[in-house]
Amino acid sequence: MVTPMTKQWSEVSLRRAGVIKLSRLQIIAWLLVFSAGSLAIATPAMPQGANNQSASNPRFASLKASEVNLRKGPGLDYPIAWVFRRAGLPVKIIREFEAWREITDAEGTKGWVLRTLISGRRTAQVLPLQLKKGEPRAQEPLSEWPGQGGRAIALVEAGVIADIHTCDGNWCNVSVGDFKGYISQRKLWGVAKGEVLE
Repeated sequence: MVTPMTKQWSEVSLRRAGVIKLSRLQIIAWLLVFSAGSLAIATPAMPQGANNQSASNPRFASLKASEVNLRKGPGLDYPIAWVFRRAGLPVKIIREFEAWREITDAEGTKGWVLRTLISGRRTAQVLPLQLKKGEPRAQEPLSEWPGQGGRAIALVEAGVIADIHTCDGNWCNVSVGDFKGYISQRKLWGVAKGEVLE
């Protein structure tokens, strides 16, 4: 049973009771403020700590899994921006935040992944910037020994991923499938210019 209110409330008694009388304009303003606040909650802001780089950044690594979600921010609340579908793909870690790493690939695609999806295993992509749709793939010789004039034991196509064993700053000893040899370090993405790996 609903009982109708028979007592008329004056503005003074409403104030004493803790009730505030708002104009329509004030109500609309409050609604706009609260709806804007809920929109901000829907898309999380970038954490402040995500802007800090550790002393070991940037550095190269590779993807562990054959499918890795690249997110727009460091957390599961951020939307997926891209999906990598290539285990062993070399990536550069550019920032860290808690268990998340911001990475970039050879093409410049950036995003955040969980650190458990990244491996310290060093790989490199051969001539990734020479991959062009509709054109034949460029090839780089895999040499028997480092330096110009080394006998080519295989030709490696642009985009192929090689496992890095060592690098002397100019040449890297790599394996591609069953083949093992040397490729000029400047033809690889996944190792820094002049970087030495032992």
